[in-house]
Amino acid sequence: MQNIRSAAGLKDTIRLLEIEQTLKKQLLKEQFHQTYESLKPVNLLKSTLEDISSAPYLTDNILSSAIGFVSGYLSKKFIVGSSGNIFRRLFGNIVQISIINLIAQNPERIKRIGWYILQQIVNTKETNSKNS
Repeated sequence: MQNIRSAAGLKDTIRLLEIEQTLKKQLLKEQFHQTYESLKPVNLLKSTLEDISSAPYLTDNILSSAIGFVSGYLSKKFIVGSSGNIFRRLFGNIVQISIINLIAQNPERIKRIGWYILQQIVNTKETNSKNS
């Protein structure tokens, strides 16, 4: 900024600074409003879902993890059943963790096996419906 040497120059500089202050205040209000809107729970959920849907690798990882957990849980329930035996429950936990790890480490292989089984089921149903 240059040195101000007259009263008119001082008034002009003050007017310019007031205009600049008004513009900055308006920009700050707009930014605050945008931030406020983006932090609403509905908008947070919406943006999170958009991020998830735009990242296919993340969707695949979530799906693989979910399949692993469900498979592990079902295998544990199958082994343990309603037994109160502590060794059986311990064995069920070990099997559950093993299956979760196996599926998490080999998601592509599990997908191929799943598709193969699904195709076999569909082919069997088509064959049965043609024979009827």
